[in-house]
Amino acid sequence: MIFIIKVTTNKEDKTVDLITERAEKKQLNVFSVLRPNGLRGYILLESEDRESAEEASYNLPYVKGIIGKTLTYEEIKNMIEPSITTISIKEGDIVELIAEPFKKEKAKVLRIDKQKEEVVVSLLGAVVPLPVTVKLDNVRVIRRDSEESGETQNAN
Repeated sequence: MIFIIKVTTNKEDKTVDLITERAEKKQLNVFSVLRPNGLRGYILLESEDRESAEEASYNLPYVKGIIGKTLTYEEIKNMIEPSITTISIKEGDIVELIAEPFKKEKAKVLRIDKQKEEVVVSLLGAVVPLPVTVKLDNVRVIRRDSEESGETQNAN
């Protein structure tokens, strides 16, 4: 069974450590404790039953309580499995930055890091060529190096 535990925001990692420590010390039937990326103020705890989950988290600092509903793996699958996305950006493409601080600036793609979902670009308007690393979802392809298509394509 997977339980949602409400915790103090920005103390999720510390709470995971405290629950893990208690579960190991008391040899509770807790199988995993997880802090999914992007989920603030909550952690997930997988245990055999509600009693084990409560005993692992009861009266610990930063723990505010267990949410009543249990989750299935299917409901949290997208939070814990890496998503496989196709990246339509290629080296040499001309892109427009769509996030601050370089919003609406044009740049040329120098390098793509698929694992980190980042792209290194060189700003076209800059006097001195300076490599800038930005997240993939902060750029939009406006022109292919080989001009394959004349229409605008999105990064994701």
